[in-house]
Amino acid sequence: MAEARISDRADAAGLGPAEHEVVTTRVAETEGLVDLSTETPIWERFFTVAPLVLVATKEGDRHNVAPKHLAMPIGWENYFGFVCSPSHATYRNLEAHPEFTVSFPRTAGILHATLAAGARRDDRSKPTLSAIPVFPARKVDGVLVEGCGLYLECALDRVIDGFGENSVIVGRVVAAAAPRTALRGHDVDDADLLHDLRPLVYLAPGRVAEVRETQAFPFPVDFRR
Repeated sequence: MAEARISDRADAAGLGPAEHEVVTTRVAETEGLVDLSTETPIWERFFTVAPLVLVATKEGDRHNVAPKHLAMPIGWENYFGFVCSPSHATYRNLEAHPEFTVSFPRTAGILHATLAAGARRDDRSKPTLSAIPVFPARKVDGVLVEGCGLYLECALDRVIDGFGENSVIVGRVVAAAAPRTALRGHDVDDADLLHDLRPLVYLAPGRVAEVRETQAFPFPVDFRR
């Protein structure tokens, strides 16, 4: 947003490209902006807000659970995607068994996310998974993590490779469930619901928080998505 405002000022002054760059640099310095080199990944230099989810896939005759934060609905229809890498077990598992589940942990379940990120032994087993309470999914061959605020069951729709060493995994949601206390309703104020639910968010890199206080976004009267 700051860069856009700076550029708008230069454009409004009718400056040429060279003058435009000088003005942009001076204004950026005045407003305390720091230029971030894009020669290397920038994402460790600041915090971004994302969901924290637990993705479960079938791994041989057992199930693997892995934490993911680069995850979100894909469009307005029932598709959900997350970023993964071909070097991860989740990616390889989906090649053999194209289904997965997504559990959205609450604050009390942060330990489950920690256990899901546990190290593997030489035989590729992950002992910490035995401490995560799970129950069977309804529509896919998978498991869901107990005590979460939202559950999705997905059939693999597509894998999009080529984002550096990463890929985007997209699933079609074939089943979804949530505790009654987590659902919106005409008789429940959204702010009160979120205050009581206290959804967990991941502040990349490396921090978590629970959301308590929210406010309605001031959409224009004629806003349409």
